[in-house]
Amino acid sequence: MNERTLEQRIDEIEQRNQRVENDKAWERSIFRIGFILALTYGFAVLYIWLADTTNPFLGAVVPTVGFLLSVQSLKLVKIVWLKIRNK
Repeated sequence: MNERTLEQRIDEIEQRNQRVENDKAWERSIFRIGFILALTYGFAVLYIWLADTTNPFLGAVVPTVGFLLSVQSLKLVKIVWLKIRNK
């Protein structure tokens, strides 16, 4: 194994370790939890305001769609959060 290959492998390992550290920080971040809560709450308020219903089958849509929206939007929010965190 030559010196260049060894340096490349070390760099790859360091980059992977940084990604793992970032992922752990993101999963534990208060910002992530707050974002999910705010998005779900906002969607629920909007839905209840617009639908004005007590039907449990329609009511079950609120947490389901709120979860879907939070999961789909988290990737973009994570990218922005990581850029700010790693400055």
